[in-house]
Amino acid sequence: MTRRYFIELNKRQLIGLGAVTAIGAMAAPAVLRQAHAEASGIPTEWKDPETGYRIVRLSREDNSRSLYFHDNAFTADGRWMVFERPEGLSLVDFTSMAVQPLVTGQFKVLMVSRTKPILYAERLKPKGDKSGRDYISVTIPDGKVTEIATGVNGQIYSVNSDDTLLLGTWAEREYELQPGPKVANTDGGYNAVGPDGKPLSFQAAKEVRLAERLNQRIPMEIFTLNMQGGDRKVVTGSTDWLNHVQFSPADPKQIMYCHEGPWHGVDRIWSARTDGGEPQRVHKRSMNMEIAGHEFFSYDGGTIWYDLQTPRGEDFWLASYDMATGSRIWRHMERDAWSVHFQVSRDGKLLAGDGGDETMVARAKDGKWLYLYEEEIIDDLGVSAPDAKDLVRPAVLHPKRIADLRKHDYRVEPNIQFSPDSRWLVFRSNMHGPIHTYAVDMTSA
Repeated sequence: MTRRYFIELNKRQLIGLGAVTAIGAMAAPAVLRQAHAEASGIPTEWKDPETGYRIVRLSREDNSRSLYFHDNAFTADGRWMVFERPEGLSLVDFTSMAVQPLVTGQFKVLMVSRTKPILYAERLKPKGDKSGRDYISVTIPDGKVTEIATGVNGQIYSVNSDDTLLLGTWAEREYELQPGPKVANTDGGYNAVGPDGKPLSFQAAKEVRLAERLNQRIPMEIFTLNMQGGDRKVVTGSTDWLNHVQFSPADPKQIMYCHEGPWHGVDRIWSARTDGGEPQRVHKRSMNMEIAGHEFFSYDGGTIWYDLQTPRGEDFWLASYDMATGSRIWRHMERDAWSVHFQVSRDGKLLAGDGGDETMVARAKDGKWLYLYEEEIIDDLGVSAPDAKDLVRPAVLHPKRIADLRKHDYRVEPNIQFSPDSRWLVFRSNMHGPIHTYAVDMTSA
């Protein structure tokens, strides 16, 4: 039996608390939020008493968020990371852990370029504005803003690896997925009731809303927009709900997307090319109620990773698909070790997960942790089947807890990301009330 370990971290000199400071002038409301964060006792740094790891709060303003787990947040050299704050965008300098404002305004970050020191973002407009969406690039770290597309009919989500194409979706009509009041310090609020007329939990209401949206059968397209000439090209279309579109980190013409909705009711994960050909289904269901999702590319673009359950809520795997060879590995884990999102370091040596609570699909009794996983391959026994190379390769994940999230409300998804040097695991959390951006120093335990 062979074992491969993902915990391969070099011990480095710890960075002191004094380096984690906010730089530059901020608007008065931001100062008030910063003062609230300090006055309310939200620590800027602590040693997790359960795991022994050091955790640093990167943000200084309440309701500051790191990016979604598959949206690149770091510059190619690993120095800068962007996160969103209520009045703009901020940077963390990972050479010093200093934090500084980048640009002021209402923005939603798409991602940081894979090769250039720039980020791409949507300039948000007032609700009800029908003039289309506007997109900008911002240079890092000087904050120079350039308009790249205005009045876009559709929503952009990703930029390709050579910074030539925007990738987005268009729908024939809008649909409000989260109507009604939003829940403070969460990712929103789905506001659905069950057959008995009583309000459903956040997760149950979310599933109801997802099913309702899928059943609308709204005509949609996935399209690219050339950043130089503005030419628009349709990649694929459907009356299914198309979502989570993302470019490969390495191949400028390779995309991945999902058929969105309740996972047991859709064939979710698909790949396609912007230069032609039919979309390809990445995972084929083999049993009823099997689910697969929260798909993402490895940093080199060669592997697609995803959460797999056979069936839903009962048997848990982290699956991967090699795009060049078609080979697959399924890594089994226990219920409490399941995570909402999984993540792989740039060098492919570390696996992490952000845990989950009792209301989620795994119904974990003790799953509110950040994890590092050790992978154990279990098929190297000298007795493999003759067609073993054509079969799924099995493995097991052994979790190691690195951060206690038992005070975290999973109505905010932690959305973990590794720093490029694998030293830090960044996440967002409401463990102290307001949402903030944090990082675990994985050399500190």
